Amino acid sequence: MFASGKSLLKPFTSTSRSFLYQGSSFRRFASEAVEQDVVVIGGGPGGYVAAIKAAQMGLKTTCVESRGKLGGTCLNVGCIPSKALLNTSHKFEEATKHFKEHGIIIDGKVSIDLEGMMNAKAKRVDGLTGGIEVLFKKNKVTYAKGKGTIVGPNEVKVTKADGTTENIKAKNIIIATGSDVASPPSIKVDEKNIVSSTGALSLKTIPKKFVVIGGGVIGLEMGSVWSRLGSEVTVIEFTGRIAAGADAEVAKEFQKILEKQGLKFKLNTKVTSAIPRPGGGVDVTIEDAKGGNVQKLDAEVVLVSVGRKPYTDGLGLKEVGVKMTERGIVEIDDHFKTNIPSIRAIGDVVRGPMLAHKAEEEGIAAVEDILHPGSSHINYNAIPSVIYTHPEVAWVGFSEDELKASNTAYKVGKFPMIANSRARTNAETQGFVKFLSDAKTDKILGVHIIGANAGDLIQEPTLAIEYGASSEDIARTSHAHPTLSEALKEAAMAAYDKPIHF
Repeated sequence: MFASGKSLLKPFTSTSRSFLYQGSSFRRFASEAVEQDVVVIGGGPGGYVAAIKAAQMGLKTTCVESRGKLGGTCLNVGCIPSKALLNTSHKFEEATKHFKEHGIIIDGKVSIDLEGMMNAKAKRVDGLTGGIEVLFKKNKVTYAKGKGTIVGPNEVKVTKADGTTENIKAKNIIIATGSDVASPPSIKVDEKNIVSSTGALSLKTIPKKFVVIGGGVIGLEMGSVWSRLGSEVTVIEFTGRIAAGADAEVAKEFQKILEKQGLKFKLNTKVTSAIPRPGGGVDVTIEDAKGGNVQKLDAEVVLVSVGRKPYTDGLGLKEVGVKMTERGIVEIDDHFKTNIPSIRAIGDVVRGPMLAHKAEEEGIAAVEDILHPGSSHINYNAIPSVIYTHPEVAWVGFSEDELKASNTAYKVGKFPMIANSRARTNAETQGFVKFLSDAKTDKILGVHIIGANAGDLIQEPTLAIEYGASSEDIARTSHAHPTLSEALKEAAMAAYDKPIHF
């Protein structure tokens, strides 16, 4: 990614193109005897994208992945399976609670086949992970299945499932090993009664009482899934609000909507213990975040979703001298280089939000920097965030709190979804769009959306921020009617002048 939005890479001449094709063909026979231009450790969104991009640019590339399936946490036990369950559970809720509003009558009881639901999820996951292997073959990326360990500035040892090892020489190494579930020391995750997000994606029965520790993205999404299927869901959050990172006004409205859907919240509260009972279930003890007011909760399943931590165990980073913070984050410069020039790092192991699409952008930029040092650039203010509940929550850029903290003069433009014709037609009128623009220049500083399809709607503001557009630019751009995107136009109009339909 580059600030201009255009590639700074020089076009290949016919001679260089011919050489690269020969290199790609030769790469089919890569082994420990053939030095690789790039070895990527990790086959998640950042890693596999980096590997494909490197191969496309003519570099001999190997991707090392220990899971046995490509796609990392996101495709295997994160983004994709959770969205599959969110989509299916939403359809179930629509059928049981909202079809009558649309004149659809179902004779007989609507029930959920949990095993069938999980099988459908697994099928979608397998299709996508298998698709990455196809892309590797298409782009001639060597796929090394095994645990990657850096044993030198230019060497990676791969330990295979059968215990055998091979060493791969590499001019450049990219660390893309992602993150792992973080858990309080006092709570032991067993993936049965006390589960991480991984376990919450594969429950065998629908729990009657489901307690979520943590009011962030993962907790709210998983809480929504099981609430729709019939669980009584209680979310325990240490701070005074849910959805950290989202605009405070949006988060407050979001909580109200989720409460109407049946979720219960205990804010400014901490979990002091969660103890599985011999006969099943969990005894949960909570108290105020500042201490006192001890209470007991009964849960069938407890989800621990208090965040994630960089996955760097066993990579050999300390041994080769790669600098890391106390939290295990790999330290890098603005071009993804560690203190060892031949080793770069991207994604969840480095600073910034732990988002799959952020890792993808970093993977491409890191590879481009290998061929054109100093050229890579990512506008981190133009990285969107989405919570895939219903309605969805999405944002990009700065929040009001951030602008206030930086003493930035700004204007606010809001438009409610209930005033949007398509939202009313679809009977999905919850939420609003909120534009934040510079008070003097009208440059868009942040956009926050709560409403149906917010995750798709946020892409237009993301592009606008990337190219430095103003709210008037969006307002004067024609938006198809009737669409939800018209709410963006109206909110933009409200930021620099007045909306038409509200």
